[in-house]
Amino acid sequence: MKNSASYLMFFAWLGILFLSTCSKPPVYPPEPIIEFAGLNQNAIEQSRDASIPLDTIEIRFTFTDGDGDLGSEDSINIFLEDSRDGTIQLFKINPIPKLGAGDALTGEIKILLTNSPITRYFCCTFPNTNLTCLPSKQYPTDTLSYQIQIRDRAGNWSNKIRTDPISILCN
Repeated sequence: MKNSASYLMFFAWLGILFLSTCSKPPVYPPEPIIEFAGLNQNAIEQSRDASIPLDTIEIRFTFTDGDGDLGSEDSINIFLEDSRDGTIQLFKINPIPKLGAGDALTGEIKILLTNSPITRYFCCTFPNTNLTCLPSKQYPTDTLSYQIQIRDRAGNWSNKIRTDPISILCN
């Protein structure tokens, strides 16, 4: 009798252990959710010409997508809006392979913006003038931030997030 009680306790404990190790995949809503994770630096020289050494701002943000349809081979799905004038920079997330059980995706996205004379992500703008990307002693710095939003293949828009301020060195 004592032996069968020990067996019963052992199997009950084993069953609880087994059930506690089995976990269900997380449940996220079908629209992507993003959260700002950081910048590699918060200041950069403005884009002008080849005399300026190339430098890069890395923007990082995390995402979750409940139905796992983030990324596309042929459509734009990341939108960065410049806080100064509303200019939108467009980027693409390639399809993200599903790993593990369920459809949900979670991860981190990095966007690299380089101060090259071709891309001109970082040009100083000056008050009351149309001049941009010129050195200025009167306005030694300019500041911007980016509002970011992404869209999945079903057309669901994420929430909007904003980067920390980025200082552009204008001289």
